Amino acid sequence: MSILQAEPPYADYIRDRIRTVPNWPQAGVQFRDITPLLQDKKTFRVLVDIFVHRYMDMGLDMVAGVDARGFILGAVVAYELNLGFVPVRKKGKLPFLTVAEEYELEYGSATVEIHTDACKKGDRVLLIDDLVATGGTMVAAAKLLDRLGATVVEAAAIVDLPELGGSKIVREQGISLFTVCDFAGH
Repeated sequence: MSILQAEPPYADYIRDRIRTVPNWPQAGVQFRDITPLLQDKKTFRVLVDIFVHRYMDMGLDMVAGVDARGFILGAVVAYELNLGFVPVRKKGKLPFLTVAEEYELEYGSATVEIHTDACKKGDRVLLIDDLVATGGTMVAAAKLLDRLGATVVEAAAIVDLPELGGSKIVREQGISLFTVCDFAGH
């Protein structure tokens, strides 16, 4: 979102319902827990509707969700848009032939995989996760979809943690990014 644009009216509503867990999973980390969004039926509906209304006229073929919380939102959004759903999994979790992409974490590296038949050349895909932190997972997932010939129309997440620089990295890779709210200065 541009600095010149006002934040959408729903951003505060969603952000105010995300639980912050201090010092988890390690000291100094402020973990942004989306489970309260899912537990409350009204909030969950508002959240899903934000994504459905944004993507209903974009001519998408598929929704890809990133392991694991991206599965929750991605599958529901795919269902509501009458689209198929593709899981982007952590290494070693998919039973069929896969392609893999390694990416760097703050302390080490990780790998995500996708089935080789998850999508086809020319498919228009929405890539979705719960949040964007360092951007590594989102970029790696987009690269996997690209390798299979799909086009990532947009990457989307509930939360942007801009101080970690991930949203900037995603955009620098040429990937359009939509987030519902951010925690800049919160």
